[in-house]
Amino acid sequence: MASPTKLSHIVLQTNRRREMIDWYCTVLGAEILYEAERISFISYDDEHHRVAFLDPGPLADREPEGPKAGREAGLHHVAFTFATLDDLIDNYERLKALGIRPHRCVNHGVTTSMYYYDPDHNQVELLIDNFATAIEGNSYMRRRRADDKNPVGIAIDPEELVARARAGLKREELAAIN
Repeated sequence: MASPTKLSHIVLQTNRRREMIDWYCTVLGAEILYEAERISFISYDDEHHRVAFLDPGPLADREPEGPKAGREAGLHHVAFTFATLDDLIDNYERLKALGIRPHRCVNHGVTTSMYYYDPDHNQVELLIDNFATAIEGNSYMRRRRADDKNPVGIAIDPEELVARARAGLKREELAAIN
């Protein structure tokens, strides 16, 4: 079984986005790569984003017990990168056989991602980078991302992705889908 090659990024959901960005950039020596009205991406290395800050609007206090409602401050999701499209697809099929299915799949332009919930209802993103090099991914985030019709990405059907991958879809073609 293939394992992820790295921990990709974290996304923090907050109503203090500017404070969070300033603190993380200071503490990590990071720089802002992209900002929109409600989301910002920073990185401290060659990754296209290591930490993102999402402000969905007013957030509720989290109940001490029970699953997250999705509107509270805190960690939004954690992401793990696979080396190849085949590795991501193989893992999807392995998990599906175990009854573990993604709750959503998205082509973000820079990545192709499958989002799962863990038993505590935290989101876990399993992904591949849609670009062969960090330079290409960073360039996409800095330049092309602003022109995307949907900066969050487009929903994809995982079974369609499997079929297209098995028919020869290449990673480089995924960035053009968004």
